[in-house]
Amino acid sequence: MPPEDPWERLRVATRARIGLGRAGDAMKTADVLDFQFAHAKARDAVHTKLDVGALQAALPDAIIVRSAAASREIYLRRPDLGRRLHPDCTPLLAPGDYDAVFVIGDGLSATAVMQNALPLLEAIMARLRGLRIAPPIIATQARVALGDDIGEALGAKLCAMLIGERPGLTVSDSLGIYLTYNPKRGAKDSARNCISNIHAHGGLSHAGAADMLAWLMHEALRRQLTGVRLKEASALPPPTQTG
Repeated sequence: MPPEDPWERLRVATRARIGLGRAGDAMKTADVLDFQFAHAKARDAVHTKLDVGALQAALPDAIIVRSAAASREIYLRRPDLGRRLHPDCTPLLAPGDYDAVFVIGDGLSATAVMQNALPLLEAIMARLRGLRIAPPIIATQARVALGDDIGEALGAKLCAMLIGERPGLTVSDSLGIYLTYNPKRGAKDSARNCISNIHAHGGLSHAGAADMLAWLMHEALRRQLTGVRLKEASALPPPTQTG
């Protein structure tokens, strides 16, 4: 009988690569291949193009915009351009009396957006009856702050950016939500609330994320702020986890 692996009970509590074995001077082949596969998935998540057509088919009233980054290569080298709306897109955003706008941005993982954005948006909308919601925005080559330009152009009180998070070597399809009250160019990150790690492999579920965001949005409108001064209510039930 092989000796008991002392790391086994710890592996059930984390997706991190801990207690890896060795074969001579090197890691075991299975662990090396697993690492290379995870690295390839992370690279694919960053470089895969967002399927705008599929999103637009599901959201026929959506408005398509892009940042000032002309290509994926420029986007990755110039984060500042990903935070600015391309001038050609400004006329597409007609101001209105909106409580909120939802922006679906590719960010650093189009994979995360394609897997999570639509069911998450559906769950959120079911919890926001009575609010005036702008047409959804689909944004390419997008950074979080691109939502500030979009929200300001629309005159929306809130901007909720659903965006692909930077992939790692354990999760490459994690989605984040960034909520900003009174979005305007130059808004500080401390003025946003973030809900992260939304994915189907042990992350936050769509229902759990929607519960959190709905509470934050209603409180943000009532208190007219987001960010470090708006804390999630401890009375909320624990978020439902998936996986």
